[in-house]
Order: sequence, then C-alpha cells, then structure tokens
Amino acid sequence: MSTLDCTPATTTPLPRAVARDWMTPLELTVLGAIWGASFLFMRVAANDFGAVPLVEVRLALGALVLLPFLWRSRAQFPRVLWPKIALIGAINSAVPFILFAWAAQRAPAGIGAIANAMTVLFTALVGFLFFGEKIGARRSLALLAGFAGVVVLASSKVAGASIGWAVVAGATAAFLYGIGINLVRRHLTGLPPAAVAAATLGTSALLTLPFAALSWPRHAIPVQSWLSASMLGVLCTGIAFVMYYRLIARIGASRASTVTYLVPLFGVAWAWMLLGEPLTWGMGIAGAMILGSVALSQRATR
Repeated sequence: MSTLDCTPATTTPLPRAVARDWMTPLELTVLGAIWGASFLFMRVAANDFGAVPLVEVRLALGALVLLPFLWRSRAQFPRVLWPKIALIGAINSAVPFILFAWAAQRAPAGIGAIANAMTVLFTALVGFLFFGEKIGARRSLALLAGFAGVVVLASSKVAGASIGWAVVAGATAAFLYGIGINLVRRHLTGLPPAAVAAATLGTSALLTLPFAALSWPRHAIPVQSWLSASMLGVLCTGIAFVMYYRLIARIGASRASTVTYLVPLFGVAWAWMLLGEPLTWGMGIAGAMILGSVALSQRATR
C-alpha cells in the first residue's frame, strides 16, 4: 500500500513523516483484519477441499502474487541456495498451513487464530533452545503464561465438542513458524524479504503438489469455497506479505510485529459475525492469557 496524500493542491503538503504516522496504524489494522480473515476462509473452504488441496491452492496463488519480486531479484538466488529455501519453505509454510487447515475442519476459526498468536513466544523459545539466544526472566514468565493459555484453550469445549486436537495442531503450526523464522534470520538474511517469501511459497507449492493431487476431492467444489481459497491465497498470503514487508521496511520489525495482537481479535470477530460461531469463556480467558504473554514478551524484547 502506498502512502496516501490527502492534502489539497492549493495548500502546503503535509510532511512525509506525518502522513506515514497517520497511515501506520491504519495499515496495521488492515493487515490484522486480513490475516484474521484467513482463518475464516480456511473454515469455509477446508471441508470441501480437504486440508492439503486447500493449502496447495493457497501456496500457488500466494507465490504467483509475489513472483515479480523474485524475478526482479533472481540473480541473488544461486542454484545452491534452493535446497535450503525448499526446506525452510516446508517448515515455515507448507506444514503449518496444512496443520491450520486441518484444525479448521475440526474447530471454530477463532481457535486457530488464537493459537497462531503463540508464534512470537515459540520464536523466542526456539532461539533459546537451539541458537543460544538469551531469554531472560520476563520472557520466561511470558512463555509459561502463553503455554498455560494453550492448555486452557485445549481443554475448552465449543458447542459441547472437544477442540483439543485442533488446538494441538494450531500450536504445533505456531512452533514450526518459530523454527522457520529463526532459520530465515540465520540463513536468508540479506536477501529481499518479498523475494524470499515468493521462493519459499513457490517451493512449498511444488513439494505439496503430489500430495494435493492424490487427495484432490472427487466431488464438485462449491463456488463459495473456491472464492474463499482464492482470497486465502491472493489476499491473505500474497498481498498481505507485501504489506507486511513494506511495514517492516518503514517502521521496523518490532513495531510491525504488533499486528500479532490484532490477528486473533479479528479472527474471532469475523467468525462470530459472518459464520455465527460461538464465543466461549474458555476462548476469552485463553486469548487474554496468550495475548498478555505476547505483550509481556514484546516488552521484554524492547
């Protein structure tokens, strides 16, 4: 998204910094709404497609949207780098996407959105366990609170049905995101982020393709599910990644990561407003614990 200049031609233009300060919270809100909607779209389309075929559509469309960035920077991606990109893509895109789509078949959309917020905490945990990063007392406390929130969420019931395995799938996906983020930091630093996203999504789509072909549904897929899958790939993956990397370039990774707080709120709100999915005390308590722990972790980081 470009910076919007609303100043009339006959007046002195606003300083660029003022315009950006005005746009930043708006763009963060829009991005949170888009990523929150991804769990809605998965909930709508997952049963008709199946988890793996749906993710194949998402990966392929997302990669196509970002392909121009990769093409422009193709000289920075030597052949020897592609096996590493494929491995990171599987860890950071293909498998987590499949886990979230599988969870969407079994639990309300808000459950996946809340579990996704654990990504920030898992990133810190993986950095501590495997890469020697310091974690500190405050962040350790945040991790414990976040895990307690996951336990509360997993033990909850929605409309009388257990959602424990869906929560486990979502938390595992968030853990894989944590691994993937650490791998990207250490092995793909210095490359254009949007091009890296295109490369990882594209290789993930190729890796997922055989499994998607084998499990492709034999029945006709409703138009509504095709529209949801298309929005999931084009808007929630391709366009959202472009917005996110533009925000990082303009305001820094720390401020851009505050979108983490908005995703579960929008995920729950969209599911409640558009799908009529229930809001439960367990979801509210777990969401508050997880988001609170993320806020505490971010504060410790700064």
